[in-house]
Amino acid sequence: MTNDIEKLIADGLLDEAISLLSNALKQAPADDNLLFKRGKLLWKKGDIAGAMNDYCRAAQINPDSPAAIALEHAHDVQQFFNPDILNP
Repeated sequence: MTNDIEKLIADGLLDEAISLLSNALKQAPADDNLLFKRGKLLWKKGDIAGAMNDYCRAAQINPDSPAAIALEHAHDVQQFFNPDILNP
């Protein structure tokens, strides 16, 4: 199944890849790798909240997951504020 997901991603079929990952998570809801992969795709599609939820769940399951770092980075992006951009 991983090859199918990777092929869909390579072909730019992100919605289909997310769907496959979601189906896989129904069978293995505690798989932090699947959550991390789906989170990355959700982020890429602009669903920041969905991505952060997946990163958070993955980090709770496995604190050493790369999702923990992705969650920190996502929080940093959310907290970034540059007044020069808003007030030229």
